[in-house]
Amino acid sequence: MANGNILTEEERARVIGAIRTAEEKTAGEIYCVLARASDSYFFPAAFFVALSILVVSLPAALFLHYRWISVNPQWFVAAQLAALAMALLVLKFLPELRIYLVPRALLYRRAHDHALRQFLSHNIHLTRERTGALIFVSLSERYAEVAADAGINARVPQERWNTAVEKLTAHAAAGNLADGFVEAIQLVGAELAAHFPPDAANPDEIDNHLAEI
Repeated sequence: MANGNILTEEERARVIGAIRTAEEKTAGEIYCVLARASDSYFFPAAFFVALSILVVSLPAALFLHYRWISVNPQWFVAAQLAALAMALLVLKFLPELRIYLVPRALLYRRAHDHALRQFLSHNIHLTRERTGALIFVSLSERYAEVAADAGINARVPQERWNTAVEKLTAHAAAGNLADGFVEAIQLVGAELAAHFPPDAANPDEIDNHLAEI
């Protein structure tokens, strides 16, 4: 890892080189984003922790009642608040635990929303023929996506990108993230080349870049 990046400079060069090679054969544009996480997840994790404390409190109260143990309601509420405060402190100072407390569906939703924001913020939707494609990975959520613009979606269904996503996630799980990006770029580039061959000018409308955030 160099200069605080996730990939080494050599790995980044390989990915950027793969983008250049793929774009030589198509009028489409490919942009890659690699995110460490798509959200801090403090508030979702805090919500589910608070809900868990409330759920646990009910059988605890029933157990105390069954055993004829009298607890002042004020002390019982104070214990709940203390447990919540302690849990929030743990979430604050150990952020790596938060993601394990959030449902996978919400993780994927946040990662998908992040991918869409990256698509717009990098102006991938502003190419002449609307032929930009984003290859997005969010590591914490173990999520990958290929997001294509309207010109591509009119000819290529989203399902066609599933193979690229599967290859990318398989490489990432094996610790070969750069290899995953390169193979995904090759697959996306081949699809774009089949539907959007380059013209004589073939301008490079978007920087050949891998953004790490």
